[in-house]
Amino acid sequence: MMEKIQRFGGAMFTPVLLFSFAGIMVSIAIVATNPVLVGDLAKEGTIWYNFWKIVENGSWTVFNNMELLFVIGLPIGLAKTANARAVMEAVVTYLTFNYFVSTMLQLFGSSFGVNFKQAAGGESGLKLIAGIKTLDTGIIGAIFISAIVVYLHNRYFEKKLPDFLGIFQGSSYVVVLGFFAMLPIALLTCYIWPKIQFGISSLQAILATSGVVGVWIYTFLERILIPTGLHHFVYTPFVFGPAVVEGGITQYWFAHLNEFSRSTQPLKTLFPEGGFALHGNSKVFGAPGIALAFYFTARPENRKKVLSMLIPVTLTAVLSGITEPLEFTFLFLSPPLFAVHAVLAATLAATLYTFGVVGDMGGGLIDLLTRNWIPVFSNHSGTVLIHIVIGLCFTFIWFVVFKFLIVKFNIMTPGRDIDKEADIKLYSKQDYKDKKAGKGDENKAPANRYREQAAIYLEAVGGRDNIEKVNNCATHLRLTVKDPALVEDDAAFRAGGAHGVVRNGNALQVIVGLDVPQVREQFEELMKIDD
Repeated sequence: MMEKIQRFGGAMFTPVLLFSFAGIMVSIAIVATNPVLVGDLAKEGTIWYNFWKIVENGSWTVFNNMELLFVIGLPIGLAKTANARAVMEAVVTYLTFNYFVSTMLQLFGSSFGVNFKQAAGGESGLKLIAGIKTLDTGIIGAIFISAIVVYLHNRYFEKKLPDFLGIFQGSSYVVVLGFFAMLPIALLTCYIWPKIQFGISSLQAILATSGVVGVWIYTFLERILIPTGLHHFVYTPFVFGPAVVEGGITQYWFAHLNEFSRSTQPLKTLFPEGGFALHGNSKVFGAPGIALAFYFTARPENRKKVLSMLIPVTLTAVLSGITEPLEFTFLFLSPPLFAVHAVLAATLAATLYTFGVVGDMGGGLIDLLTRNWIPVFSNHSGTVLIHIVIGLCFTFIWFVVFKFLIVKFNIMTPGRDIDKEADIKLYSKQDYKDKKAGKGDENKAPANRYREQAAIYLEAVGGRDNIEKVNNCATHLRLTVKDPALVEDDAAFRAGGAHGVVRNGNALQVIVGLDVPQVREQFEELMKIDD
């Protein structure tokens, strides 16, 4: 069951990867059209204003179509075969569901307690999805419907029908089944969802007033659940809705960013719910402190090697917010260290919130600069400076706490064990080439390098006959194997550039890094090749 939940959480992450660039572009456009920051250039009607307005509206594409993106993302991650066809089936079935709901509300809205004549948006509980006026079930509805379609696809896509019904095989059969399944589901949604919306509104009020305690608990859970893959279920309702604010913190923050940047009221007064998106600060300020602790507790003769390992993973964590390579390094060596890390992350977020820091800060430094600090600096420079000072203080705290614990309990972090020098570095693709052939081919195409990585991972897990399922999240290649005894030790995976391996029975997570989508594609291609 846990393995299925992890796969589901990893699949949900697929569309999330698109939000970072879209958020940066929205932020830049908002800054560029703010007269306080750029002067008369940003006056409405100028060429400058019109250009950036076009860019801004295009950048909203991802946020305005979150539901469709999650409908598409789930089949990509969870369909066992014919992923592209599964995506088509999910989109068609989801649109069918919304047409059913729309018509039911139009005909019997009063019976469901819904005023269909109200404009979509606001307090109406209605939304336009792909031009369909329907109930605003948000990403919850999208994920639920898409999950049903994935189930139907995995079970019935390859089912053989009688020859005279052959035209209905494959995707057509899945869509037919989905069509009839959506009728009762749409009816139940019309009855139940308005009541759920009322409950969500009550929950939003509770969470918004939970203050520092709520922010601490939320951030702690988001960090501590990373090893299980369940952290997706914690932050998704907050960042993308409907917890705290309808539509999610990210969308709400961007929609009101111009208003917030021009106001002189404290940001915490303007948007108290923004405390539930401060979890990215541990990536920006915590990662350097942890890296420094690793460096200064390593043996002097090993520090140069440790530094070569730490610089890339720390920069990745700070700039982009992808922390798994760094965090899993000490998770493997000492799980209590990871628990301390989660406590410090939660305490940092709670402290920042206490001092009035709010926003949309789930990523790294790039997100902090473009989506938070720069847009609001003109009227909220004091908050930004307080934010930086508190963050740097916590960098020092992370360093001191980790250094003390590593030395006190003699934790074998990289470079401390003189008998394990080979484990100091994270092996690169070039290292793999040197080991495999004794020489490198600098001119190989990226796809070939990914194939080489995939080949060594496939061999390390016991070959394709030992593989049941393949999936991935942001940095992990997630595998389900038939016989864990056939899986080689971590050194075999590191020879292919992996940062480590998480093992849980038949479930295996190979920490690949940001190249994992390309590696997974090559991995699946290799599994199809006949011997």
